[in-house]
Amino acid sequence: MNLSAEVTSPYRSCTLCPHRCGTDRLSGHTGRCRVPADIYLARAALHYWEEPCISGECGSGTVFFSGCNLGCVFCQNYSIAKADVGQKVSVERLSEIFLELKAKGAANINLVTPTHYVPSIVEALRLAKAQGLTIPIVYNTGGYETVETLRLLDGLVDIYLPDFKYLDPALSARYSHAADYPEVAKAALAEMYRQVGNPELSADMSCHTDDEPVPLMKKGIIVRHLALPGCEDDSRAVLRYLYETYGDRIYISIMNQYTPLPHVAAYPELNRRITEDEYDRLTDYAVDLGIENGFIQEGETAEESFIPEFDYEGV
Repeated sequence: MNLSAEVTSPYRSCTLCPHRCGTDRLSGHTGRCRVPADIYLARAALHYWEEPCISGECGSGTVFFSGCNLGCVFCQNYSIAKADVGQKVSVERLSEIFLELKAKGAANINLVTPTHYVPSIVEALRLAKAQGLTIPIVYNTGGYETVETLRLLDGLVDIYLPDFKYLDPALSARYSHAADYPEVAKAALAEMYRQVGNPELSADMSCHTDDEPVPLMKKGIIVRHLALPGCEDDSRAVLRYLYETYGDRIYISIMNQYTPLPHVAAYPELNRRITEDEYDRLTDYAVDLGIENGFIQEGETAEESFIPEFDYEGV
């Protein structure tokens, strides 16, 4: 299909992410995100390990995009973030994938690291919605977003699932090469909240078989914070900022699944998992703050087996 200038022109001198590197991705060049304008996917399949109100029992229809605008040194999806894997698809094929995931019973369509493809995703969503895509759309992001790019998604995305990684710019500069991450993430989260507002949960339990089922999220925001070793003070600051700013108008997911992979060897302070005591102190702090709309992780979540196989399933 021939794509409109609305889709193609943002890639000509790309400013889709806060790096605003100005790369002509339409001509095949790559910028900070490591990919050209062509859409590259690593996997499109039902995923069962998101927060319960996202995955349900049926699974979240998760689409993993190649490339990333952050490049965190501790990245758990390292192979796709560096664009080492990825299969090229058209906008039309992407819209078909959304519909195929719906047909498989997906609770939602979950777009993972989508920032650098937003104009193409917008077009694919419009095509799919015109053909009957009605399940919620989840925008699953590292939180490093421009307000301008997020506004392209207004009315198309139902659930925002951003990270809020740091409040300390020294940490964001060292680990994500983005000293401006804290202020950028604050502005991005404010725009996300403007678009989708307070959480809405569905009474439809069709994706649950438990004795005490958890409703699926229809609309709203879940902010994720991955606890990193040695960063307990900053984690507390993040939780405090989120709760003092949004209260229980958002959900906060405190994650203990950080897994040190070989590429963190140059950062010895990150070359360990967080301890049970560290995580308990952080979750106790969240309770003391008054956070009620929250998720915590229990058991052995810090395992490499929780990292999916990027084998082009569903692509």
